[in-house]
Amino acid sequence: MNPTRALLLVLLSLAGSAQAAELKLRILQTSDVHMNLLNYDYYQDKSTDEYGLAKTVSLIKAARAEARNSLLFDNGDLLQGNPLGDVVARVRPLAKDAVHPAYKVLNLLKVDAANIGNHEFNYGLPFLRQAIAGAQFPYVSANVVEAGSGKPAFTPYVILQRTLVDEAGQSHALKIGVIGFVPPQIMQWDRQHLEGRVQALDIIEAARRYLPEMRAAGAELVVAIAHSGFEKTEQPEFAENVAAQLARVPGVDTLLLGHAHAEFPSPTFAGYPGVDLVRGSIHGVPSVMPGRWGDHLGVIDLKLDNSSGAWKVVDSRAEIRAIYQRSSRRALVEADPLVAQTIAVEHQQTLDYVRSQVAITEAPIHSYFAQVADDPSVQVVAQAQLAYVARAVRGTAYEKLPLLSAAAPFKAGGRQGWSNYTDIPAGPVAIKHVADLYVYPNTIKAVKITGAELREWLEMSAGQFRQIDPKGPAEQALIEPGFRSYNFDTVEGVSYEIDVSQPARYDVEGKRSPAQGHRIVNLRYQGQPVEAAAEFLVVTNNYRANGGGGFPGLSAERIVIDAPDENREALAQYLSTVKRFNPTADGNWRILPVPGVRLRFSSSASGIQHLPRTPAVRLVRDQGDGSALYELAH
Repeated sequence: MNPTRALLLVLLSLAGSAQAAELKLRILQTSDVHMNLLNYDYYQDKSTDEYGLAKTVSLIKAARAEARNSLLFDNGDLLQGNPLGDVVARVRPLAKDAVHPAYKVLNLLKVDAANIGNHEFNYGLPFLRQAIAGAQFPYVSANVVEAGSGKPAFTPYVILQRTLVDEAGQSHALKIGVIGFVPPQIMQWDRQHLEGRVQALDIIEAARRYLPEMRAAGAELVVAIAHSGFEKTEQPEFAENVAAQLARVPGVDTLLLGHAHAEFPSPTFAGYPGVDLVRGSIHGVPSVMPGRWGDHLGVIDLKLDNSSGAWKVVDSRAEIRAIYQRSSRRALVEADPLVAQTIAVEHQQTLDYVRSQVAITEAPIHSYFAQVADDPSVQVVAQAQLAYVARAVRGTAYEKLPLLSAAAPFKAGGRQGWSNYTDIPAGPVAIKHVADLYVYPNTIKAVKITGAELREWLEMSAGQFRQIDPKGPAEQALIEPGFRSYNFDTVEGVSYEIDVSQPARYDVEGKRSPAQGHRIVNLRYQGQPVEAAAEFLVVTNNYRANGGGGFPGLSAERIVIDAPDENREALAQYLSTVKRFNPTADGNWRILPVPGVRLRFSSSASGIQHLPRTPAVRLVRDQGDGSALYELAH
């Protein structure tokens, strides 16, 4: 080879090596804060160490201090979830051009971008648009489009231009694409706010549409913020939780998850296809889901290099950092005072609101055993709904129909932990207690159904229970942990029994099983068996009436009373009318005993103090972690 040419090739090689660089980038994520900006439980009216963005802020500051380069994202379900959210949206509505308290905090944190969650739509589109206008960072949502035109209802994605510093101290410009997704089920859950205004596309369809466009627009790294959970099995089109499918869409470099209030990476997901819990990845894509209410911070560390001529992720690690150690019940960080200082006015307004009295209860109201026995905390809601609709149907064609009321225990532990129960002491009942009994801003609806459809509604609810084997072990677990307690509807106005020795007719998603038998037996109205062709008017909420939870036979077409008032407003009106009451359950439903088997379940250890008033339940043992093991006392 010509010596001059050889020297030129060496110099060009050295020049290429000199241009190669390595960047380390830390991505931080919050999700499902649900207006828990402070570490304060408005229902119990006291501070808490178990959740609150004020605690997460301490983790954010520490994580940023450890890294040269970092970005912070929020994954939605920010604006709704506790009385503070209700005060800003409904009680003392956000003034024109005022900044929502959530954005007062997130703006100070210098969030880089955020995604819209399904609960952002609960207060309607005008409020949502007014609120996010106060954010000093971009919002993205790729799978919500305008009805009719099909144009994006929100910005589908953004390209953030950031200057990052490599390990040698040199600066590099990097274009980071950020795209967001929300469950398409918003069209069911908030139909009254969204129908005719927007439409929701399938998440995977939207991702495949926009990712090539983002790359063409110069995105060198793509962060997908999906308000969506992670299922073990392959999900169908328009599914709610599609993390596994989204991780396999070409072009996704990092996946930020939410919605399910789960924690990834964690042992919960051991054995899921494509999961690497050591690296924190799903099908090779670094992924994180930081629980709920600010109890964890998601952290993804990326290593990028450009030796190939373009920036590529060559290594990654993902983790979640907790604010609270559940095993020892110990706070791991202090609350950053920034939040309390920033929203002091709104916090005080919320305290003033939740402390206002509406009635007096002569006995405690709690939900520790609401999943296994007829319960006053659920029954009082059902009674309030009955009273509301009984007035609404006077003088109408529906007045002569038998009126029933469906309600469920919203606070029953589960994914929210052993402190997530209603516990109202005897004495004054304030707005905070009403919000504790009914935590969602649902609105009242009534549906017209047949006796056969009523039975299937209850069969779906009975999927909360595992099948008990009469010939199996002497002690068997009763509750199916994957079943959401807010889908355990009980119906006031009829009586029935649940035979848990029979297989469930529906799975937790509402899919019909091969089982031909029935768990719901002795279904009666006014003492007489319910005929399949009989007609009933059932009061429920907009979520259930529009098909939420996958209940058979329920859809918007069945709604005959479409009330604008919230269920909890009806509850507050009902309690203020009765003024003083003694909360008792009428025992209209029960779980049948299985001879030779003790039916066991876990609930909060705080329920132990209420056992003297709960003869249907007895204690097995305190488990020492905030929970206790109980069994039905048949």
